[in-house]
Amino acid sequence: MSAQNATPLLIVEDDLALQKQIKWSLDRFETVVANDRESALVQLRRHHPSVVTMDLGLPPDPDSVSEGFKLLGQILDVDPNVKVIVLTGQNDQAHALRAVAAGAYDFLAKPFEPEILGLTIDRAFRLAELQAENRRIQAMQMGDALGGLLTRDPEMLRIGRLVERVAGSGASVLLLGESGTGKEVLAQGLHVASKRSGKFVAINCAAIPEALLESELFGYEKGAFTGAAKTTVGKIETAHGGTLMLDEIGDLPHSLQAKLLRFLQERTIERLGGRQELPVDVRVVGATHQDLQGLIKAGRFREDLYYRLAEIVVDIPPLRQRNGDAVLMAHAFLRRFAQEQRRSNLTLSDEAIAAIEAHSWPGNVRELLNAIKRAAIMADDVRVTARDIGLTTPAVEGAPAASSDIDLRTVREQAERQAIVTALARTSGNILRASELLGVSRPTLYDLMHRLAIK
Repeated sequence: MSAQNATPLLIVEDDLALQKQIKWSLDRFETVVANDRESALVQLRRHHPSVVTMDLGLPPDPDSVSEGFKLLGQILDVDPNVKVIVLTGQNDQAHALRAVAAGAYDFLAKPFEPEILGLTIDRAFRLAELQAENRRIQAMQMGDALGGLLTRDPEMLRIGRLVERVAGSGASVLLLGESGTGKEVLAQGLHVASKRSGKFVAINCAAIPEALLESELFGYEKGAFTGAAKTTVGKIETAHGGTLMLDEIGDLPHSLQAKLLRFLQERTIERLGGRQELPVDVRVVGATHQDLQGLIKAGRFREDLYYRLAEIVVDIPPLRQRNGDAVLMAHAFLRRFAQEQRRSNLTLSDEAIAAIEAHSWPGNVRELLNAIKRAAIMADDVRVTARDIGLTTPAVEGAPAASSDIDLRTVREQAERQAIVTALARTSGNILRASELLGVSRPTLYDLMHRLAIK
């Protein structure tokens, strides 16, 4: 095996003489062989190769390509990251192009030059290794607590570090931001990082009628009102030892604000119809898209409750202000939904990426997630288009003018950072492709990323 390759090369060829010839010409690689679809799948699961060469004409009907295309689909279902190099006859270019459209990495026509095949395999192994490295880096980027937070935006990374810092304290946290920006993801990350033993419980204050909200929060005793057939624990008690997220706290009725304030001060509650004070240990996280300061001035939100909730305030920027995050998330969402739909070879086209970058995403991450999910279901081809996502291809616009009150070094660093983050997002974190897109060498890109503190 080549010293740089950690997995063997799988050669799928039913002509045993040609199989031996290929294996001999690639003697610098460790190889395993198969001569039909079933044996190829056995070798795939046993050895987990990252590169496969295969003929499309396989038994029981080697004159047809049906068995080869079936195997190609099964390989990519088992591992969508495998690089499949298809070997075809001189007159089979249409089949070769169809194979690439279905997810194959490359194709070569028979008879092939051994040197060209060797170079193609080397390149495939190198790309597979780089992509595996990028997946490991992305998995480690935000740690376990904030694993659901996909970002390379400096402000969002700062917010992630802030959440991890305050997690160990008992401070109440107020998350502010537009709908769909990921407030619940941050709240769950805060709970996980806090190591609190209780549950994470979320309640949407705007989704429950005012008449029912008090009993939902504080619970009730048997006989407290008509229909109260048994004692029921409220959301605050359910979250004992854990974290309670009060989503859309700005919609909390004024009559309940005083009762919530008393709980935050005393850390005890009384169920409806009860006379006993019950101590509750819970971390409270409030969240809203509304302007609470404006609500306070209008007399619709208690100022003393605000300061109890806002011991730590986190302002979450909308998706349109997070450089490169929309495309980064789109790649990740597409991988997830493509796996669910068993269409693991789906990728974003260049025009889809441009459309995602240009769209303002007023619904933020939630809108993007729904658009990509729809595209994964409805796309006709393996290359997802802007139309599949529900967007139009953007017109080319001029770059925004730089502010006159900052120096050239700052302007240059901002431009470099934006270009690098955008390239990494477009290529789904692939360093090699990002460096090609930027027109620099891979070492130069690594140096720039290190200097600009881009993970």
